[in-house]
Amino acid sequence: MKKTLVFAALIAVLAVSCKEKSGLQYYQTDRTYDIVSVKEPAQDAEVRNVIIMIGDGMGLEQVSCGWVVNKGKLNLDNFTATGLSRTWCTDKLITDSGAGGTAIAAGAKTAYCHVGTAPDNSDLPSVLVKAQKLGKKTGTVVTCHFADATPCDFCCHNEHRYNQEDLIADYIESGVDYLAGGGLDWFTTKRTDGRDITEEMSAAGYNVALDEAALMSAELPVIGILSPDNLPVAKERGDLFRRMVKRGLDQLSAEPKGFVMMIEGSCIDDWLHGNDIGKAMEELLDFDRTIGDVLEWAANDGHTLVVVTADHNTGSLTLQDGNLEEGVIGVHFASEGHNGIAVPIYAWGPGSKAFTGICENEDWGKLIATFVK
Repeated sequence: MKKTLVFAALIAVLAVSCKEKSGLQYYQTDRTYDIVSVKEPAQDAEVRNVIIMIGDGMGLEQVSCGWVVNKGKLNLDNFTATGLSRTWCTDKLITDSGAGGTAIAAGAKTAYCHVGTAPDNSDLPSVLVKAQKLGKKTGTVVTCHFADATPCDFCCHNEHRYNQEDLIADYIESGVDYLAGGGLDWFTTKRTDGRDITEEMSAAGYNVALDEAALMSAELPVIGILSPDNLPVAKERGDLFRRMVKRGLDQLSAEPKGFVMMIEGSCIDDWLHGNDIGKAMEELLDFDRTIGDVLEWAANDGHTLVVVTADHNTGSLTLQDGNLEEGVIGVHFASEGHNGIAVPIYAWGPGSKAFTGICENEDWGKLIATFVK
């Protein structure tokens, strides 16, 4: 009788375990890759260039999942200085990309959905504006459309992130030298005012590139708008994002005074909102490959500070099963929204040792700006 009870209990435990596992999403990529090996420049080397890389929605959980999917290696492993960033905004504990990105861009917390503006709606100039005043070149490269919050945090100003017609028009006078991303419809057919912002940008002196070939041959200032909305998903676009970034680095680095560049793996967040772990991981891995490209470029340059962080955490993701040798993960999403868990910040290059500890996102933004001089 006792053996029967024990066996029944064991069956019950196994049934519960199988039920929990069946509720997980499993993912394994078909293209793991090797990480770069780079030598970090001396800490006291002059900082001429600052590259800010934002993985939208990319918390420690997402990074951990990517590390397993790539069989225990990421280019983020190269970073020698790490910290944590608290992301709350002035009127909500759980932020959005408008307020979260503005804190990084301008070194100031603001209200939910504000883009490049303070809670009182006054403009908050980003670190790109500081760089421009110092005679440096500036750039923004994203995988999303240009009307999305994060690129607007660095280039535009509005009290609400969904005033997208006004935000797109702000790019005309942004002064940013190299712009590359998606969202042609937001410049033309999605507008209700009849304006064609591509024509207005051309009249303002921008070279407007509507495909990759045009972007790769255009001189500064240039805006490359390479898709109607967001760029194609990571598996479909191949190395397009990496080539966009490489072209920006080549163009901006021609300025002897240096440059400041913001690069966003924008669509990690989109697929976390959709609770699609496969597409989220492919976006994260493409972002990490791009980080590797940037590190190799920065190592050759010797005067570039690279900072990688996130504007917020998305999806309430937990890693609950998997296999490191096979690169398999089993995960659970607890929400389709953002959450208030602190996100990591990584720094590499001269001055990177300052980026340790636990700080508010606005303080990390202020610290980044001190290296723009």
